[in-house]
Amino acid sequence: MITTDIISLNTKGFSDVLDISDAVTKIVKLSGIQNGLVNVFCSGSTGGITTIEYESGVINDLKKAIEKIAPSNIPYEHDKRWGDGNGFSHVRAALMKPSLSIPLVNGKLTLGTWQQIVFIDFDNRARDRNVVVQVMGE
Repeated sequence: MITTDIISLNTKGFSDVLDISDAVTKIVKLSGIQNGLVNVFCSGSTGGITTIEYESGVINDLKKAIEKIAPSNIPYEHDKRWGDGNGFSHVRAALMKPSLSIPLVNGKLTLGTWQQIVFIDFDNRARDRNVVVQVMGE
């Protein structure tokens, strides 16, 4: 069986990190699927999905690391072509990836004690986002 649902988000941009663990867990429970795989996918080109310890220190450290890897204040070819100033956000999203797969065992996501599922919006402005959650299994 496969079920699909959507989580709608309002983000602030600029590496806004949102904990979506509870929303994903709710979708999994409603699916009735006990064993399988959960895929969480960001349908936007400037967002990423990952797991982290959702704690202010880790979030700030991650934001600093992302800024060092793909700085927001350097020229990007994307900006030259489109003029929207968000070239850095596309590079960041490509590095973080738009999706995450999590095994589902006995109706529970197999996350570690300190792991939460987060959406990170790298764009340079606020956005309305959709995250697709697909639960596959039996």
